[in-house]
Amino acid sequence: MYPKLIIDLKKLQENSQLLANLCLAENIQPVAVTKVTCGDPKVAQAMLAGGISMLAESRVENARRLQAAGIDAPLLLLRLPMLSQVEAVVELFQCSLNSELSTIRALNAAAAKVDAVHDIILMVDLGDLREGIMPHELEDMVLAIAGLKNIRLLGLGTNLTCYGGVIPTLENLGQLLEYNRQAEKLYSQPLPVISGGNSSSLPLLLQGQLPPVTQLRLGESIVLGRETVDRQPIPGAHLDCFQIQAEIIEIREKPSVPIGKIGQDAFGGSPVFEDRGTHLRAILALGRQDVVVDGLETPQGIDILGASSDHLLLDVTNYPKPLAVGDILTFTPGYGSLLAAMTSAFVNKEYRQ
Repeated sequence: MYPKLIIDLKKLQENSQLLANLCLAENIQPVAVTKVTCGDPKVAQAMLAGGISMLAESRVENARRLQAAGIDAPLLLLRLPMLSQVEAVVELFQCSLNSELSTIRALNAAAAKVDAVHDIILMVDLGDLREGIMPHELEDMVLAIAGLKNIRLLGLGTNLTCYGGVIPTLENLGQLLEYNRQAEKLYSQPLPVISGGNSSSLPLLLQGQLPPVTQLRLGESIVLGRETVDRQPIPGAHLDCFQIQAEIIEIREKPSVPIGKIGQDAFGGSPVFEDRGTHLRAILALGRQDVVVDGLETPQGIDILGASSDHLLLDVTNYPKPLAVGDILTFTPGYGSLLAAMTSAFVNKEYRQ
């Protein structure tokens, strides 16, 4: 059945092993992020088989999916907890990233109800402007956390690149280490976890310039084999753990510019067309409801012209082989395309060993 997402579990395991070895050689705990695959248990099992000992998720629903599949590896909650879900967070996650004192107090109350201690990592905003306290708030936050009996502060963390595109550097990660030292004095206990970002920190690690953080949260580098600063391949990693296949439902020569007065498209945009003359155009049964079209890497000789909800339009004039209705074309997804394909109920998943 098409469209289809092919998931190569062996390659995922090998990428996990590669990244685990890189991190563990520098005394860094690699945490494998499963959120892009919606907490897929088979993907999680491949990551664990590659030597990863902790998984990270952003949604309670995905955590329940992993738990229902019998996966008992410790889970880190990546997205800041919702107040409405603190009981589920304490139940499902061994640790969570936090920046709001009201939420941390609610987690403390939820943990007290079940006689548990919930671990947290306090996030510090180093300039990317997503989650995290501002540095001047550190003292008050740490002292307030120290007074909570059912919360254990493990250390500090930060997130870079995801929103503002701020690149991890010696300077900003060095700041995180200094803030962690300050927090240890305030907390009067060692804080062993310095969660130094995500796959965007890997270029520093590969260059031997990463400050001594103790944890990295790795998603794209495992599933797509790339770091997230310039999307360069990780040496030795597989870049095709996931592939999207779709079926041709129409192929014929057509003009490259629509005929008639042009208004808005189905998504409210005002399309602009390049005049390529008459060309060979294929339509695939794949659309924006299934993938992020701009995130697809196309086969050689194929250009993406555009897409609607259910149709992907291609210029296949320069494709080296003859094509016909019913033929299958294969694409390599970027992160956004993979996320959409895993989320879409209309994209079938096929696992390969």
